[in-house]
Amino acid sequence: MSFNNTNTDILVAGAFAAFTVDLLVYPLDTIKTRIQSPDYKKLYTNASSNSINRSLFRGLYQGIGSVVIATVPSCKLRSTTSKQARPIPLLMRPQLAGAFFTTYEGTKTILHRLNPTSGPNNTPLIPTPVIHSAASSIAELVSCFILTPAEVLKQNAQMVKKSSSKASTQAFDGNATMLALRKFKKPTQLWRGYTALAARNLPFTAMQFPMFEHLKGMITEYRKRQNKYSGTTLEKGLITAISAGSAGSVAAVITTPIDVIKTRIMLSASSGSGNDQSDSSRRQQALKQVEAQGKDAKAEIERAQQAARGGRAGSFAVGTEIWRTEGTKGLFRGGALRAAWTALGSGLYLGVYESGRSYLAGRRIDDKDKDGQAIA
Repeated sequence: MSFNNTNTDILVAGAFAAFTVDLLVYPLDTIKTRIQSPDYKKLYTNASSNSINRSLFRGLYQGIGSVVIATVPSCKLRSTTSKQARPIPLLMRPQLAGAFFTTYEGTKTILHRLNPTSGPNNTPLIPTPVIHSAASSIAELVSCFILTPAEVLKQNAQMVKKSSSKASTQAFDGNATMLALRKFKKPTQLWRGYTALAARNLPFTAMQFPMFEHLKGMITEYRKRQNKYSGTTLEKGLITAISAGSAGSVAAVITTPIDVIKTRIMLSASSGSGNDQSDSSRRQQALKQVEAQGKDAKAEIERAQQAARGGRAGSFAVGTEIWRTEGTKGLFRGGALRAAWTALGSGLYLGVYESGRSYLAGRRIDDKDKDGQAIA
């Protein structure tokens, strides 16, 4: 469905949807990060009963300050005016809409123009879903570079341990972001995990966008054939939400192992910033904890080995270590929760976004009609 949207429409609709939905799903993201952490059992479960303790649910908005920080530079980037402008998935952080829109729409337009046609019906040589996948992948590389520092800072802030009394009384705690930031001695540490983030988001967007476009078109066409399509703002929003939520949840489950690897790398991003003596101290301390805790030895061994490498292990090495110590279950840790919050977040975000664009476009047309009547 096309709309006569301006840049302002797209940015206003995207910003409204982004921050509203981000606040709703952020607690689920915090829980997912803690579950995927190598210190999950040690920090968030009771050793005697192996049950979850309350600390897992404290300070659920820790690190949200990094999301706000990332908004300032990214909002300076403008999106293109397109009749089929598509919003970015929630997993890429909604505030990166400017960078993603500009790259995605520009690349998609260029690829469509370069795509040769054949046959009497001028059938494109390269299928449209492939064009959408390629454009979204290129756009994702750009947005990942902007996103990585905020993502690293956010996930480390989500793991900041507070006292039970303070954590319970402060849902929005900006101090967690500052405490996490102090761990980083060099700016380059904030970009650790870029390749893992891109490796997660590239297949995610490549899968989500074609599925989203296909499901949305299929549902719309079905309702038109049944003579039930009214084209109202609410209906467009619901169709978009269902399509985005379904596509996002499937893509989230498939990419969970890469997400676990990304989380482990980013949580260790502040390691290895000191000298060899501090690295050796970290190694010795981690190894002593392994000896002291026999039942959680596998998780502790992984943490000790990462500390010995100074937190600079590559994605493949981290993934191999998780597979060796925790098996398939470790690689898919937090997968169900990630699928749930992705379905909820993507559905709400894209649904609100599409409804907002439709509303703003309709209001502009009404204003033009009123102006024309006034002139006449």
